[in-house]
Formats: sequence, structure tokens, C-alpha cells
Amino acid sequence: MGLTSCDDLFEPALENNKDISEMQSDPQFARGIIDNAFLTIPYDAEFNSDYCTDVATDDAVSNDNDKDYKKMALGTWTSQNNPMNQWENRYHAIQYCNLFLENCDEVPWDYSSEALNQMHCDLYKGQAYALRGIHFFFLLRAHCGKVGDVVLGLPIHTSSEDGSADFNQERPSFKDCVDQIIADFDEALKYLPLEYGDIGEREVPAKYLAINGTATDYNKAFGNHQRGKIDGRMIAAFKAQVALFAASPAYASANAMTWERAAQYAAASLANVGGLSGVDPTGWTWYCNKSVIENYKFTDPDPLEICWRGNVGEGYGIEQNNYPPSLKGKGRVNPSQNLVDAFPMANGYPINDANSGYDPKNPYENRDPRLRTYILVNGDTQGANDAVINTAADNTETLDGLNRENGQSTQTGYYLRKHTRGDVNLNPAKGKKHFGARIRYTEIFLAYAEAANEAAGPKEKVGGANYSAYDVIKALRKRAGVGGEDDPYLETCAKNKDTMRELIHNERRLELCFENHRFWDLRRWQNNLTETAKGVSITMNAGSGKLEYKYIDVEPRNYQDYMIYGPVPYSEMLKWSNLMQNNGWK
Repeated sequence: MGLTSCDDLFEPALENNKDISEMQSDPQFARGIIDNAFLTIPYDAEFNSDYCTDVATDDAVSNDNDKDYKKMALGTWTSQNNPMNQWENRYHAIQYCNLFLENCDEVPWDYSSEALNQMHCDLYKGQAYALRGIHFFFLLRAHCGKVGDVVLGLPIHTSSEDGSADFNQERPSFKDCVDQIIADFDEALKYLPLEYGDIGEREVPAKYLAINGTATDYNKAFGNHQRGKIDGRMIAAFKAQVALFAASPAYASANAMTWERAAQYAAASLANVGGLSGVDPTGWTWYCNKSVIENYKFTDPDPLEICWRGNVGEGYGIEQNNYPPSLKGKGRVNPSQNLVDAFPMANGYPINDANSGYDPKNPYENRDPRLRTYILVNGDTQGANDAVINTAADNTETLDGLNRENGQSTQTGYYLRKHTRGDVNLNPAKGKKHFGARIRYTEIFLAYAEAANEAAGPKEKVGGANYSAYDVIKALRKRAGVGGEDDPYLETCAKNKDTMRELIHNERRLELCFENHRFWDLRRWQNNLTETAKGVSITMNAGSGKLEYKYIDVEPRNYQDYMIYGPVPYSEMLKWSNLMQNNGWK
């Protein structure tokens, strides 16, 4: 837990003649400490082909045989070999936050005025509390678990430690950990604005007016240039995430979080975009809304869909990793047939429903528009020149066909379209501007829908909201062009909590696919992790001249029942006798 292993992260670096007390005379050094807690945030929903946990679920496979998530899904997940491990990085970041909080009041942030000095102190203190809560949430989600019949949390550290500290601690209750995370978020809200941005003189908060603060001072500390850093909107969304996690079946018995309270947290977050009216009509295609992306500036407010934006910059890495090989891509993430089958027809009915009108001979016709927006199917076009992509098993003209080239061609009959821009040209490679998202409001709307339905049923308004789970799902499906004006399948599901639950879970699967939610959702729901990832082998029938579709098993999922919870790292178990391992793990 010492700083020596992370010295190189500091700017300037900690040296033998420069210890943490340097904070109290050097604001730049102090900011370097809190910046390191920012640098190590695992931006869970921001897409990266190398860190797409969906390839460890029934939603996708990776054609890169060396990827850790692929190996994990195939049965090599152990406490010594854990791609989901968060232990060291999260505790290091928490140590940074604690060191900062213990010293930030003594830092001379700005000698020019008392008000500006206080504003900067509040800014960084609020961020430190928020970051400590965020890091502990990711740590808890990855490593909490059952010991005997009880779900336990993980050691809580709210003060910095040195070599003399007692690290051999027993694990606290799961409830204590959730309470600590929420407490950190609430403390952060005392210091941070709801949203960063320049203000006028009449908008200066009273606490800063009392010490002669001006709008100029405020804008230096909390103005447009801070956008992208943690603010009150993001904290509210994180509270909703934590509450949904804690109220879920895998954890509910170990804490006091109720579904109604989870709905309340989600509603509070959604109030920041005006409730149900805040559903962005183009939010489901945020990553390829070209006019918004091309005109976006760093100091601009985020689009309505985005609670916390990710990286915004020009490049072609996502396309290079995921375009089909004929377009000079690596085809790395291959969506599964399982996921394709989860998309309903455009009329809203699942494809196995008698009312759907599904035609197995034309499986991609009249489907939910999100299917071909997020997944490239056989015969679709992609790339700057709208090249037709042939994923058929008997395609001998390009490497785009099923299993044509190990490590490049699709293993499932599908390529990933979500997150990519279809106008990027990789021959020669020329980048386009991309807009990443770490938290989308769609996620929070779905969190409310799930919690509200569990708390009171499909059509009850709970948590202080003036809308129901039914209202949310209707709005999200309508904006994607699903269900028509009346959405009869939704009306059927809304007659009871159980059928509505299935629909909500499926809508979450579709809307948030390839945003690193599926793995964690299956675990918190205590759902099946072992469903084999499937694909499709498409061939031309020479006699009829029509395509034939044969569905195939592509990759098994080898998880044991106890893997609903992750392990405590084996290395930590060797060091600390009081640190108990979760059931099933060694």
C-alpha cells in the first residue's frame, strides 16, 4: 500500500528528499496526487476492444485467442489469474485520495484571494471524495462475495497508511461498504457544483459571496475548462449505479438497500435532465451522430444523452480493431447469435412469438432497428465506400466470411458496428472524430425502470418520479422505432412484474450491449453465466439460389456456480491471515 511502487505516476515524482508534506507548499504537487486517482479510474462503459468484457458472456466472442477475457470464459478464471482484478489499482487510488484529503486544507491553492483559494480547495476536495467512492465501488463489485452464508465487503480505508499500518484486517459487512461509498458521494456533493460552467455575477454561490468571491474567481475554479471532470450530475449517476447493484438479488440480503431506494437514487439522477423528457431522441446512436461529434468542443456542455463523456478525439483505432478484414480491420469483437436473437421484430414482439412475423429465411428483415445499427450482418455495407460485407461460410472472395482466417475473420457470422464510425477509411488510414461515453443517461433510465418495477410493479410511479417503469421502456423503444405507437407486446408485459422484468432485462441487454454491462448484470441478477455463445453459418443453396442459415455453437462458457462472486487475489490471501476468501475460490 506504500507509494514506492507508484512513484513514477507523480508529477513531480516523489523522491527521497521530497515527501508528501510537500503538498503544503506546492499546489502543483498536490494536484499531481489527485490526478493519479483520476488516471486509474476503470472507465467501465467506455469501449475498448482489448477490455470488452462482453466477450466473456453470451453476447460476443473475441477472435483474438490471447485475450484474457476469452481465456476466463473458457475456464481459466482463478484467484491467481483474474482479468477482472481491481485490488491493487483501486487501493492505490484510495491511498492517493486519503493522502490528498489529509493535506488539502493546508495547500496554498491561490494567494490572490481568500475566495479563489477556497474555491480551488473545495474543487479538489470534492473530487477526492468522489474518486474514493468510485474506486471503492469498482473494488467492491469485483471482489465482494459470500463467505459461508453471508456476503462480505472488503477492508475500508478512510485514512492513509504507511509501513507501520496494520493491514491484516477482517472483512467488514457488505452494508458497511455500501454505506461508506454513499457517504463519500454525499460528502463530495457538499463541495462540487451540479455542472461545471462559466457563470455571471448574480450566480455566484452564497458561500463564496460571503468571502468576497466573484464570478471571475468562480469561473477560474469551476468554469467551462473543468467540463469532463467529476461533477454533481456524475455523482448522482454513480449513486444510482451503486444502489442498483446493492439492491440486486446477489447482494440484497447483505445490506439495507431496497428497490424503492434504488429507484429514488435513479430518479434523482434523471431529474438533472428533466426526468422522462430527458430521453435523448438520438441518444441510442450517440457514438455516430456525426453533426454533434464534428462540432463538439471540449468546453461545450455534453449532449443530452451523456452524463459523463469519455475521450473525444480523432482516430481510427476502433475501426482498425473491429472493421471486417476486407476493410483492413481485425474483426476483433464478434457479436453472438444469442444477442442477435434477443433483438425483437420492429413490431416489438420477440422473434419466437407467434405475433412477431419473423421469417427464418430472411432473419434480418423487419427487425428492431438497433440490430443492424449495432451489429453488422451479412450483406450490410460498411466503410467510407459502403462496401458490401459477405460473412457467409462459403465466401471465397474475401476474408470476411465465417472462420476464413484465424484471428481476423468472424467466428460468429457477425461483426461489430456499435462504437465505430461507418465513414472511416482504413486504406489509407484516416481518422475521424469520436465521442466516447462513460455514463449514458439511458443506463440510468434503465436502472430506474428495473428498480421501480421490482419495488412496485410496471406502472407505479416510485422514488419521487412522475413516471413508471412502463413509461421508461415505452419511451426507449419508441425512440428506436420499436413497437409502433401502441407497442402491444409492451402492453402485455406490463400486466405483471415478472414479464416486465424479462423485458427490462432484455432492453438493458440491447441498449447497453458492448458497453461492459452484460457480465456484471448476469452476476448481480444471479442469472446463467454458462450459455454457449452461438453463431450462424450462411451458405448459398445452389439449387434454389437462396441463402440457408445454420446455427452453430461457437464457444462454451465454463463458469462455476460460485463465480457469481469474484475472488480475493491469491497473493493477498497469502499475506493476511484475517482476510477470508469467497466461497469456492482458493
